[in-house]
Amino acid sequence: MGKIPIVDLSFEIDALWDELNAAIQDELRSGQFIMGPTVTAFEAEVADYLGVEHAIGVNSGTDALVISLRTLGVDAGDEVITSSFTFFATAEAISQVGAVPIFVDIDPKTYNIDPALIEEKITSRTKAILPVHIFGQAADMDSILETAGKHGLMVLEDVAQAFGGEYKGEKLGTIGHIGTFSFFPSKNLGGYGDGGLIATDDKDVAEEARMLRTHGAKKKYHNEVIGYNSRLDSIQAAILRVKLPHIDQWNERRRQIARHYDEMLTGMAGVVTPHKAPYARHAFHQYTVRIVDGRRDAVHKRLAEAGIGAMIYYPVPVHQLPVYAQLNFNLPLTEAAAGEVLSLPIWPQLSQTVQKRVVTSLQQALA
Repeated sequence: MGKIPIVDLSFEIDALWDELNAAIQDELRSGQFIMGPTVTAFEAEVADYLGVEHAIGVNSGTDALVISLRTLGVDAGDEVITSSFTFFATAEAISQVGAVPIFVDIDPKTYNIDPALIEEKITSRTKAILPVHIFGQAADMDSILETAGKHGLMVLEDVAQAFGGEYKGEKLGTIGHIGTFSFFPSKNLGGYGDGGLIATDDKDVAEEARMLRTHGAKKKYHNEVIGYNSRLDSIQAAILRVKLPHIDQWNERRRQIARHYDEMLTGMAGVVTPHKAPYARHAFHQYTVRIVDGRRDAVHKRLAEAGIGAMIYYPVPVHQLPVYAQLNFNLPLTEAAAGEVLSLPIWPQLSQTVQKRVVTSLQQALA
């Protein structure tokens, strides 16, 4: 069977080959590769899918965060409350606008920021709360929004890993003031290069985001502020337009695969399967288990030797990385999770035969 990667895009590429080829060739023939009608069409389609007024395509999920923070008025010396159990870009974006990330510990079941711990971190410098819907599971948005409303704070959702996921029937990225998305190739909805998106119902936020993505200019050569070169290119937009109609089916397949993993792993000593919060419709960007008793790294190594592409997301919490270590945050639940989590292969076309090999290899690695 060969090696099993953490994600295999070849199945979707094969299934959509003709459509993808036609879409890319149309863009090549158009000669318009930056912005243009295909990007505009994709923005309209994804806004309709999410149920928001405005969708603004940008160069990456990281740029989506940076630009969104700018539109919320987050500036030097401000503080933004977020999770340390995330990809570095979440905190990096806060630092890029001159603000300081204030890390809060996680709910150990969902790996998302624990809303009960947010209020104690709020100060006069706090400007926003930035929850991350990690691995595809929604954070507890009602509690977060209640705290934010009480203190007059903005809420920016990091939905990089959860496109199509839901919270109480609402699409993630539409519940806070702004939602940001990544179209990195491995994401649930991914392009074949970099790409990102900002979603909002706020007309003023949308107008400023469009200006910031094009060097701070509403009109070419009439730059009003210092902005960015952060535009979604038309070939990526064309690819995403082909893939968008399939996202709900693909996410449902991820949930089915997760249920099958659950069934096969139930009762396996030393393994804790993912918790599914009752308020969430999990998008399962990752299927992440916990390997207890300090055995995670050894099990990971044995799986690699068996050709299983399991991954550790993330081995070092952001607050312990060199650039943030001096902030001296103590987050015991985040640190414990970082020492135990292990993500198993998952993609919509993953077969039960391959899943069985993954589980058998995990069982052998634990033996």
